[in-house]
Amino acid sequence: MSTFGTIFKVTTYGESHCRSVGCIVDGIPPNMSLTEADIQPQLTRRRPGQSKLTTPRNEKDKVEIQSGTEFGKTLGTPIGMLIKNEDQRPHDYTEMDIYPRPSHADYTYLSKYGVKASSGGGRSSARETIGRVAAGAIAEKFLKQVNDVEIVAFVSSVGDCSIDRSIKNPKFIELLKTITRDRVDESGPIRCPDLELGAKMTKIVEDCKDNHDSIGGVVTCVIRNVPIGLGEPAFDKLEAQLAHAMMSIPATKGFEIGSGFEGTTIRGSQHNDPFIKKENGKLGTVTNNSGGIQGGISNGEDIYFSVAFKPPATISQNQGTASYDGEDGVLLSRGRHDPNVVPRAIPIVEAMAALVLADTLLIQKARESTFGVVY
Repeated sequence: MSTFGTIFKVTTYGESHCRSVGCIVDGIPPNMSLTEADIQPQLTRRRPGQSKLTTPRNEKDKVEIQSGTEFGKTLGTPIGMLIKNEDQRPHDYTEMDIYPRPSHADYTYLSKYGVKASSGGGRSSARETIGRVAAGAIAEKFLKQVNDVEIVAFVSSVGDCSIDRSIKNPKFIELLKTITRDRVDESGPIRCPDLELGAKMTKIVEDCKDNHDSIGGVVTCVIRNVPIGLGEPAFDKLEAQLAHAMMSIPATKGFEIGSGFEGTTIRGSQHNDPFIKKENGKLGTVTNNSGGIQGGISNGEDIYFSVAFKPPATISQNQGTASYDGEDGVLLSRGRHDPNVVPRAIPIVEAMAALVLADTLLIQKARESTFGVVY
């Protein structure tokens, strides 16, 4: 479905080569200051054509608020946002009438709906995520004002070049505590805060681009100042909601939170997070192997997780495949594509995290309004 959320809700629309893409966001509290200037920075971080590491498709991705605000303030009514598709090249996709592209969504969309977009990836294209990023920027502003929440994502891996994300690595734990968006963006187009590794990652992506190929990678995200109590056990635990959100992003293939798979290799006596009384008088934990969530509920510690992205399926190489009628053939993809998606995926990951937290915060506030009521 194209709607995400329960109270803070976003519905996205649009295909990769239609006239526009965008979203409708519902559940936003009234009287919150909001203009296009609050939304555009994240869309600019996501837009194509940012550097030689991304697709050359030239889109401004300029957002227009269509409804739900007046005089720079939210009305509490649905906010509609529109972003025009300006650099369309449907003629790059004529081969799709004959061949389903390997590892793409052409065949599955046709099988499911009986029809598919004739050009580009349609709704499976990353162009769909523009609406998510626009909505996520609003969610972030709300979270910042309510609880000073900070969400920062960065590239931690490209191919086999990776930051050591082990919970036993003090440098990684310190990075999670100190990383900022400014530092991520200042690290260059690859958006890896380790400059030495970032240079190696950049070389890997450049080599893939030169050879008309692609490569995958990992985005790591940390969320600070998260209120305690978010998450709805048993089926809507906070980590389950985050996993749902992240795995709905195009090209994702894996999700792990806190100690993740590494946590399976150590004893419980090493993995448990002991409680202590912190300077603010509240309980906290000495370590954070849980990733800020216990029992499916936020515990007030930083939430951190990683998302794996596969190599982009569209590559400008001749690929052996079969036509829709089953005849062997060769497909040459001519569409523009990213050799690696993780640098542009960063604002998408941040947006989906913000949407989850805004929604679960509003749900928790509704629950807390009944505390102490005698029935």
